[in-house]
Amino acid sequence: MKILVVFFGGYKASQENVNNWRDSAQKQRTDVQFEAYPFPNIRSADDDDAVNGFEKFDEVTKLIEGSNADQIYIVGHSSGCAIANEVNKRVKVNHKIVTLVDLDGFAPNGDQIKGSTVQAWTAEGNGGQGHSVHWADWKNKYPAASATQPWSLHFSLVNTAATDAITAKNYDKTGYAGCIANLVWLPPKTP
Repeated sequence: MKILVVFFGGYKASQENVNNWRDSAQKQRTDVQFEAYPFPNIRSADDDDAVNGFEKFDEVTKLIEGSNADQIYIVGHSSGCAIANEVNKRVKVNHKIVTLVDLDGFAPNGDQIKGSTVQAWTAEGNGGQGHSVHWADWKNKYPAASATQPWSLHFSLVNTAATDAITAKNYDKTGYAGCIANLVWLPPKTP
């Protein structure tokens, strides 16, 4: 079974950040093809600005449509969810094979879902200590082992190595540091 994952980093996620995530994910799951895109170089985390600033929609839709994958995961983190949601809206595939994964970010609207399965995740600290930035918005809760603060929990959804050293002031430098990609939303490898 061919599985494709296309990941979109959140606000200020650089190419280096998403490459760290992709490389870690690929080491964990050699049976999956991972592609990763940074957040546009813009000064806003707003959903409309993210979509308007992202310049690779044609590239991404061609990649997905030409993949011949049996399962497709379109994954966004934080403000990158706006881009993932828009990609799902634009791509012309059988949406029954698509899972749209929003990690602590913007929820998709009906036009953006298009028959896909939707997973929306948030994080809470071990034993319920602390909540990620959009905790109240989602039902799937990831129990982070080493984070208890809103921003560290926010990044625990993409990086299981996230600790409370990640803050609102430094997340662009520390959110993907030592990245161990969190793939809680991806089903286990089948034999």
